[in-house]
Amino acid sequence: MRRFMFVIAAAGLAGCGIETASTAATAAALKKQELEQSKKTLEQAQQKIGQAMEQVEQSQQSREASEK
Repeated sequence: MRRFMFVIAAAGLAGCGIETASTAATAAALKKQELEQSKKTLEQAQQKIGQAMEQVEQSQQSREASEK
């Protein structure tokens, strides 16, 4: 009878471990998605900054050309 109770207890604890591992894997997948989205947002921001810098340069060149 003790062995049976031990087996039941061990099975129950193993089930908790599987659930914990599954939860950790899900959390890791969500963090990965967040990281990928953050990278995309950063790339988009860098592109917008680059475009703004180009516009400033063009505007400055236009002013310089009109001053001559």
